[in-house]
Amino acid sequence: MTKDFYNAIEDRRSFYSLSKEKVVPQNRIKEVIDHAVQYSPSAFNSQSARLVVLTGQNHDLLWDITKETLRNAAGKKENGKTEDKMQSFKNGYGTVLFFEDQVIIEGLQAQYKTYSDNFPIWSNQASGILQFVVWTSLEIEGFGASLQHYNPLIDEEVKKTWDIPPHWKLIAQMPFGKATEGPGDKAFAPIEERVKYFQ
Repeated sequence: MTKDFYNAIEDRRSFYSLSKEKVVPQNRIKEVIDHAVQYSPSAFNSQSARLVVLTGQNHDLLWDITKETLRNAAGKKENGKTEDKMQSFKNGYGTVLFFEDQVIIEGLQAQYKTYSDNFPIWSNQASGILQFVVWTSLEIEGFGASLQHYNPLIDEEVKKTWDIPPHWKLIAQMPFGKATEGPGDKAFAPIEERVKYFQ
């Protein structure tokens, strides 16, 4: 039985220990991601989100690129924790790359000059919504996932490797796979300090 909305929100957590075990057919992954992209909201219905879904060797290559890029940025110094982290992502089944199409955003800025400064902000907000919907949808299907931000360090190599248009701006990376360990405990600040109600 499909989880209800509230349980899905609660169960969507950051999972870092992943495996390549097949959880659902590839076409099901496509269905849930396509559905998320189709129905997640965006300011002025801009639909500026662009996604690239990597599985198999392409997924592995992404995390090899990221590991090498971080190693070069650190001056070739070995960093065991970073290497382990990259391997944990590579151990997963796939990665979703989230982009925002800057041509659409710039077009809206030109068309609606009063709101010009807000369109990049609204673009990031819309991407955040989409990331949440994709993440929760993958969780419902039985995947663990996390959200990573190795941009802009990896942007150039990612665009070159997968022939990504230059006006697509990389926002985040979401490795996913069969979770092999729980997400750990999570502390919550008192809700009374975070939400105010006035009647």
